[in-house]
Amino acid sequence: MKKINLILRGIAVAISLFAFISCDDNTDNPVPEPGQKGSLTIEFDNVVGDKNLVLNGPSNLNAVGEDFVITKFNYFISNIKLLRKDGTSHVVPQDSSYFLVMEDKKESQLVKLPNVPVGEYSGVEFMVGVDSLRNTLPVEKRTGVLDPGGSMEDGMYWAWNSGYIFMKLEGTSSKATSSNGKFYYHIGLFGGYDVKTVNNTRVVKLDFGTLKANVTTEKSPEVHLFADVQKVFNGPGTNVSIAAFNSIMSQQPVKSQEIANNYARMFSVDHIH
Repeated sequence: MKKINLILRGIAVAISLFAFISCDDNTDNPVPEPGQKGSLTIEFDNVVGDKNLVLNGPSNLNAVGEDFVITKFNYFISNIKLLRKDGTSHVVPQDSSYFLVMEDKKESQLVKLPNVPVGEYSGVEFMVGVDSLRNTLPVEKRTGVLDPGGSMEDGMYWAWNSGYIFMKLEGTSSKATSSNGKFYYHIGLFGGYDVKTVNNTRVVKLDFGTLKANVTTEKSPEVHLFADVQKVFNGPGTNVSIAAFNSIMSQQPVKSQEIANNYARMFSVDHIH
């Protein structure tokens, strides 16, 4: 009987020890409960090559040797997805997935995403521009940065063409052929309403590489992206000349597509904190 008691006591100690270790492991590596939510911020940091973008600031050179000074730089970001290593993703609800990034409004460069499922994210995907569905919704259903009235105030909506300007780049250059030395690149067009047009929306997919964005209920990671305006001029296939084209808008569909192909490649991951 005494021997049986000793055996039972030993088993009880072993169970207690196992429970202690298990609890300790869970403390160090907590498993998120289903449905837990956190938040994540994406910062769009506009640069010119390896320098910070300063509006009306220092002169720069593009790939064809033309000087330029940027006076305005705005673009729409939409349809955001946060990607996981296993191939799944968190799709930001579309009604909450439209942002207007403006160089002259610092707060607009911080895209804050609430209600993100707790977990580890390895990349991000988003659209530059506004998709055809939103462009064609009734005006009363387009709110926030998509409110045509507000977008017109920010100069990001063509009232005459009933469409959003996906990217607006303006500046001055000694090579511009305009009388005031200015150049204007206003790129829109989503495919058209009744008449087919080019589609200048572009999807960008960025892998975080060795970095990771770990969303918890207590920690909100910030993904820091660079948007290099230099690459709007300097494309892998097409270099844009200010002297040849000091104004590119919807009336020049081929050139607007070249600009769109370039701005699709202007984003890169810098760091995550």
